[in-house]
Amino acid sequence: MDKIKNLTPGVILNNKQLCEIFKCSPQSGMRKSNRTKTLVLITNHIESVYSDSWNGDILYYTGMGQKGDQSLDFMQNKTLNEIESNGISVHYFEVFKDKEYTYLGRLTKAAEPYQTQQLDANQTLRKVWIFPLKLIENKLPIKILSNYVKAKEHQVHKYKTDKLLDKVIKQNKKPGKREVLTPQYIRSPELAEFIKRKANGKCDLCENPAPFTTKDKIPYLECHHIIWLSEGGEDAIENTVALCPNCHRKMHIVKDIDDINKLKKIATLRGRDIASKNE
Repeated sequence: MDKIKNLTPGVILNNKQLCEIFKCSPQSGMRKSNRTKTLVLITNHIESVYSDSWNGDILYYTGMGQKGDQSLDFMQNKTLNEIESNGISVHYFEVFKDKEYTYLGRLTKAAEPYQTQQLDANQTLRKVWIFPLKLIENKLPIKILSNYVKAKEHQVHKYKTDKLLDKVIKQNKKPGKREVLTPQYIRSPELAEFIKRKANGKCDLCENPAPFTTKDKIPYLECHHIIWLSEGGEDAIENTVALCPNCHRKMHIVKDIDDINKLKKIATLRGRDIASKNE
């Protein structure tokens, strides 16, 4: 138990170490241990059936069961639902790199679980239970957030454009925050990837081709919020464009009104086009 108490956010364990400390199973994203009275929750950002996500300081964690409708009375779903009364402490890990489990801390309920729909392992739409959870100590090393962003960016490059658009349409336009050493806005990687694809390899401001390509042969452009998030701007299609690094820097230093109006027009037209196609 001392080893559990001594864990601090940011510590990286391998699967063997995790199992030895918590006395739990080496498999599954929800691992209960009667010996240590703990429930270990894991979000694997590399590959997973589930759609766990952070919105602000709330983690929306998908319950147990990879195929078919989930039940709130099934195994660790029941355990997690009853943590206020069953004496089980919940500990959370995220996987940003294969075989590395990054510890984030202890979780508690932020609200009661609710049902929604997701695709299962067979790509069949089914009912799942979502658990809104929050960290008891929610200030994280900034490296964890950086790893989270990099993992998500790597993941969304693999999405087809229609899947990207579906996620963008369903997302919350107000960017979430996670408390690290300083508040950091969590931008939608799906939205950034979608906007870059819509730009088709050219800067929305200077209209020149991207200055270079990445090692994956992708034209390098950067997603820019016309009205900055820190100034109340939305993380939405109507407020984002794709810029070359030079124009991106210009927008943050010069903030020329003509440039702003040009980009607003481009983003607004894109938003209207997407809206009309989804009516």
